[in-house]
Amino acid sequence: MAPSRTGGDRTAPAKVLLFFGTRPEAIKLAPVLRALRAAPRLAPVVCVSAQHRELLDGVLDSFGIVPDYDLDLMVADQSLFHVTAMALARLEPVLDREAPALVLVQGDAQTAFCGALAAYYRRIPVGHVEAGLRTGDRYAPFPEEMNRRLLARLTDLHFAPTGAARDNLLAEGVPAEDVFVTGNTEIDTLRFVNAHAPLPSRFTFPGRTILVTAHRRESLGKGIGLICDALRTLARRHADITIVFPVHPNPRVDGPVREALYEEPRIVLTEPLDYPVFVRLLARSALVLTDSGGIQEAACALHIPALVMREKTERMEGVRAGAARLVGTDPARIVDAVRTLLTDPRAHAKMAEAQNPYGDGHAATRIVDVLEARLAAN
Repeated sequence: MAPSRTGGDRTAPAKVLLFFGTRPEAIKLAPVLRALRAAPRLAPVVCVSAQHRELLDGVLDSFGIVPDYDLDLMVADQSLFHVTAMALARLEPVLDREAPALVLVQGDAQTAFCGALAAYYRRIPVGHVEAGLRTGDRYAPFPEEMNRRLLARLTDLHFAPTGAARDNLLAEGVPAEDVFVTGNTEIDTLRFVNAHAPLPSRFTFPGRTILVTAHRRESLGKGIGLICDALRTLARRHADITIVFPVHPNPRVDGPVREALYEEPRIVLTEPLDYPVFVRLLARSALVLTDSGGIQEAACALHIPALVMREKTERMEGVRAGAARLVGTDPARIVDAVRTLLTDPRAHAKMAEAQNPYGDGHAATRIVDVLEARLAAN
């Protein structure tokens, strides 16, 4: 890679443009932004796509992040075509104005892919945080799995969270000298929240809490209906639990979930929670049912058993460690897995005590150290 500094001034800090637009991206790039701000030879510039407007804004507020640029892409019932076309068109003048030495993206959402593609069009090097995750199925999850593969072709510096992710990249022909195992920045954010975020009000849900999140594109429609069937069965069979479900604002999630579950007495439907509040709730839960990626990592780090409502996950490290289990969206599988954890203390302890494979909370520092070394060398 041969990054350039603005105006050709080699004494000026090198600009690193962070481009993100979803809640998970913001959560995982917040510690990287803090580390960049502490690096005297680097100057971060924050540009958000706002692919997910309300969910993104909540994280920005939680971590005091004020974007330098807001592309404000989100529209009602937006398509992948809309996000892709508008992100490229609106990011172009930002890249022309800032002329960053490197564009940094995170994860596998459409914003990350578009940021890397736009940088490539301007011959600007790309750094990819959380590189190398794979399920092996180009349609699961959709479109994230293909975004990851395309990102690997566009990226110059690959920040792999685990050794397994590094191995995936090497198997695809990525040069070993461009791959860096850093740990996952989700763990950095968890540590920051536990150290600095104020405690929310005490949770007073009766009995044991089962925390639920569901929003994946492949779960929409039939999958959400099956998940609701499973939650209804669990609430009726187990009198000593409260199921807490922060409902994603996507109308294809929010509408069906509220219609199916709003009358169930042991199911609490909430708006999306601020990240620090969510972390506190997760930490006191008996288990989590999720189709999210980052929550698999967070649950493992907090020693909360995670039942993953997907058939495939790109985070097999947690499954192999015994901290997570794939249950899909079949109600019988979900109900049986939850029943086991609620009634068998040894099964619960085995998952809760599994070793966290996702890092030590210093991923952001490792990423910025690499950026300083590479950008200073050019």
